[in-house]
Amino acid sequence: MLLLTQLVAIAALAFISLKHEAIAQFVPPYSSVVVPVYKHTDAAKPLYSVQIMTTYVNMQFLHANFLIDLDAPFIWHDCILVWNTFAGSCPANTLCTYPVSCEEYQCTDVRTTYSYKNPSCPPVNNGSTLPGWGYCTCPVNVVNPITGSCDNALLDYDEFTVNTSNGRNVFNGLYGAYPNAACAPSSSFQSFPVNVSGVMALSSSPYAFPAYLNEPLERIMALCLPSTLSSPGVFFYGNSSYYLLPQSNVDIRSFLSYTPLINHPDSFGYFIGLNSIVIKTRSIDIPGNATTKLSTVDPYTTLRSDIYKWVVRRFSLVTKRIPPANPIAPFGLCFNASVNGLRVPDIEFNLQDGKKWSIATANSIKQVTTDVACLGFVDGGATSEPAIVIGTFQLEDNFLVFDLENSSFGFSSSLLRKKTSCANFNFTLTN
Repeated sequence: MLLLTQLVAIAALAFISLKHEAIAQFVPPYSSVVVPVYKHTDAAKPLYSVQIMTTYVNMQFLHANFLIDLDAPFIWHDCILVWNTFAGSCPANTLCTYPVSCEEYQCTDVRTTYSYKNPSCPPVNNGSTLPGWGYCTCPVNVVNPITGSCDNALLDYDEFTVNTSNGRNVFNGLYGAYPNAACAPSSSFQSFPVNVSGVMALSSSPYAFPAYLNEPLERIMALCLPSTLSSPGVFFYGNSSYYLLPQSNVDIRSFLSYTPLINHPDSFGYFIGLNSIVIKTRSIDIPGNATTKLSTVDPYTTLRSDIYKWVVRRFSLVTKRIPPANPIAPFGLCFNASVNGLRVPDIEFNLQDGKKWSIATANSIKQVTTDVACLGFVDGGATSEPAIVIGTFQLEDNFLVFDLENSSFGFSSSLLRKKTSCANFNFTLTN
């Protein structure tokens, strides 16, 4: 009997060991999640959104577009709160979510630690109760990234769904994320592009979207903003290889250079060290106390006046053979675009560790009218802080990687020179 018991115990231990080994060896078919990125030109400035699946209704997912914001501390969007989402209290064609109570720790954290320091935002207090329950809601301040105005929203529990990927293909398999976001009234989005009804926080905040994308995904975010309206760019999260057509066997990571991300007090945005700007071998040194920020809502790179003055002076000198044109706001240096083959030197950002980010003509010269093209940099004023903000015109068709684990920033320079673009990811679903 003792021998039989020992044999049973050995067999059970062997089974458990094999089960644990199988679990340990399981590798999911995906290494990242992926969503399309759309360009919008029907607002006050060019903007970009990600498309997310928000809720499952009538056997299909509803989709919503969220404005990409590298600074926002948390997601906020057009929705309403109901205490019981299963009681038929949600109106048709409306996104309903469950509220965070003012008594829950998330409410205190978001209000005290991650609120915007904006003079237009009044202090928030506990919200009133909603019909059907007795708890108070949790109002939070949100700032419109287009207008800078302040508004009130109510913190909630959300559920977002995205597709999985291996960096080359989009899989049928889905990944669910469950962030604390906030519901804002529809009126908050009047300045937004058509069909964009939310703000997707991609910042370093613990309440931004990346914070809710967990194992097996690694903390690496890749963003490729399209220059065209006709086809989407792409956003990845996870440690993938990245492939763009037509070069389906070339990993985009082979094009990348990396520089450290720099922490900045009172900001969840992303900053890098810029030592100088070089235009045709002439270097314009950047003061050591000047900060450089990456932005997905500023349309053009903004330079503090002392830096802008030298950049324009140098660029004017090296393009003196191109006929000038009267400047068109907000630009200060413009050219006669009727000249065949308008070609200008690259503008090089010299970064920390000697890395160079080349800004090609496609990212430096903006075609404003049929006859006028302008240097796509603007004067931010004498007291601009940050001193340099790299805007979206300079980011388009550049593959950007934010390695949040190692606090580094990867950049490709223009993909057009690699015979591809941000609009060349294959979004066709595969099994």
